[in-house]
Amino acid sequence: MGAGKSTIGKKVAALSGRPFVDVDREIERRHGAVAELFERGEAEFRRIEEELAAEVLASSTPAVIAFGGGAVLSERTRELLLTAAFTLWVDVDVADAWNRVRDTGRPLARDADQFRRLLDERRPLYEAVSAGLVESADDVLLAGLEIEVGRGLLAKLADRLGESLDAVAVIGDEHVLDIHPLGFEPSAVHSVPRGEAAKTPAVLDRLWNELRLDRHGTIVGYGGGSTTDLAGLTAATYLRGLRWIAVPTTLLGQVDAAIGGKTAIDLSAGKNLVGAFHYPARVIADPNVLATLSEAQRREGLAEVVKTGLLAGRPLWELEDEAMIRACAAFKAAVCLGDPFDRGRRAILNLGHTFAHALETAAGYHGLSHGDAVALGLVAALRLSGRSTAAVENVLAPKPVRLDRERAWAALQRDKKAQRGELRLVLLGGEGPTVETLPAGEVRAALDQLIAD
Repeated sequence: MGAGKSTIGKKVAALSGRPFVDVDREIERRHGAVAELFERGEAEFRRIEEELAAEVLASSTPAVIAFGGGAVLSERTRELLLTAAFTLWVDVDVADAWNRVRDTGRPLARDADQFRRLLDERRPLYEAVSAGLVESADDVLLAGLEIEVGRGLLAKLADRLGESLDAVAVIGDEHVLDIHPLGFEPSAVHSVPRGEAAKTPAVLDRLWNELRLDRHGTIVGYGGGSTTDLAGLTAATYLRGLRWIAVPTTLLGQVDAAIGGKTAIDLSAGKNLVGAFHYPARVIADPNVLATLSEAQRREGLAEVVKTGLLAGRPLWELEDEAMIRACAAFKAAVCLGDPFDRGRRAILNLGHTFAHALETAAGYHGLSHGDAVALGLVAALRLSGRSTAAVENVLAPKPVRLDRERAWAALQRDKKAQRGELRLVLLGGEGPTVETLPAGEVRAALDQLIAD
């Protein structure tokens, strides 16, 4: 008690679009004040708490649930927390927790020494049911998709994989493998081309034929967003699906591409047209590796940072790298947790991308970087939203690109968000992002402004 579970839980629920259940508040709603229930005896309160825990954990609707500190005293509840939920322990200094709950009338918060003994007694139970320790909403969101961000993680990669290396195959960007050697010997290393050149049916076919893993094996995607896209799709399809781990080595990969389970390759007709949802078992992001990025590669990632900042309503691009990556990854994790298979709100993550993918396709995936395409796409989306483009202009300074207008328009009309022939775009309104249908003429005009004469 006093850890801040309710405050954090409400924020996580709001960000992920899931309902929030505070077990203590629900008990009070149904049975009266907790203090009054305790007067009848703690055993009666624990019986009610156990029954309600079983009820909320049996719900088919994913929710964010805050349990009272004593809920773990029930063996039945502990079993459910381990098998029917993803459980995290909100860690707090005991003195801080005591200061929050003293003089609040809580029945088990009337004596500081007793309060401390309660935590000492329950600590082993918290440890037994929890997947990890958290202190903030962002911590919860990152943990929910098993995303780990921290300097020095790459140097400890073998330890962090937690696997028998005989059962690990690495699919790695040929350039990254040269400048950032793995430091351990997996069962096999499969080198693939840099960038979008890796995301082709031919490369995917080669990997299928080279792999020698059994169904207990793990694939590690080691490189930028294109590499993790390819590795994830390989894992999704080989032997009908293998576990995989994403180790993104670019800013683009760490803030966006390696998160959320979308895996794909490109076709000549469009970007990411063949793919699958296959969430990585873990994402390991080390900001130290970004020191070797070129300015152009960093701009690629910054385009996604600006996009995320616009969606979140915060200038995330102004943060130091580790904090920036954590904030962007947590925002995307929240959206994906609320819409894991892109059937609703997750579409907002495509702000600017409808235009960007059309430009990339028209350019034949050559001569126009993904970051520059996204920057231009953001400009178009903001113009159609009636919003200022200053943030994009100041941070990314995009310039119109020279390419075939008709090819770009044809590619845009094939966008995956189109429904029954109508173009649907992510726009940024006063209340936040929305997905709207706009007249083709307005969209075509916005696209044309991105293309140099």
